[in-house]
Amino acid sequence: MSSRTPSGDDPGANGASSGLAIEAAQLRALHEGRALAELAEADALAPGSDAVAWRGSLLATVAVVKGLPGEAESCGGAALSGADGHAAESALEALGYAADTLFYTLSRPEPGIDQPARSRRLRRQIEAVDPALVLAVDMEAAQDVAAAFGITTPPFGAAVTVLGRKIVAVNGLEASLSDPARKRAVWAQMQAARARGPVY
Repeated sequence: MSSRTPSGDDPGANGASSGLAIEAAQLRALHEGRALAELAEADALAPGSDAVAWRGSLLATVAVVKGLPGEAESCGGAALSGADGHAAESALEALGYAADTLFYTLSRPEPGIDQPARSRRLRRQIEAVDPALVLAVDMEAAQDVAAAFGITTPPFGAAVTVLGRKIVAVNGLEASLSDPARKRAVWAQMQAARARGPVY
């Protein structure tokens, strides 16, 4: 009769699994460190842009871009730290994205930053966190994302793909929160951002 330990209790298997987990954690830390450095470089491209801090995942699936500061940001909060950020998170979760894979930033955190500098900073930020989707939540953000990637401003609710990355713009997420009809319209536009289902 064999004395072999069942695979689920195999000390060797557990050791290999533990080793892989350590390697994965080290790799994640390496990529997050790189992203942090690149985000700092992005802010340096547009002095004053750190007036409103970005927040969220450094290994993002979605970059949520807002144009101008709203009430929460004007009071010292980070990007989309108010009701619009909660609405974006809830909507994206409903569309298939995990809350802990979202990155939030403002494309116009400081009025004195000129458009070329804004574009360079935003492009560098997006490339730093490398999301599959960029969601622009208002007209200013849509214009700035388009300028960052050298494309025409996308129509609201229409997905466009640039360099393998999907871009979707909606017409004023924060403004829609107090307007039920506009909120329904924004939700309809956000359907273009829905995550792809599993491939069999």
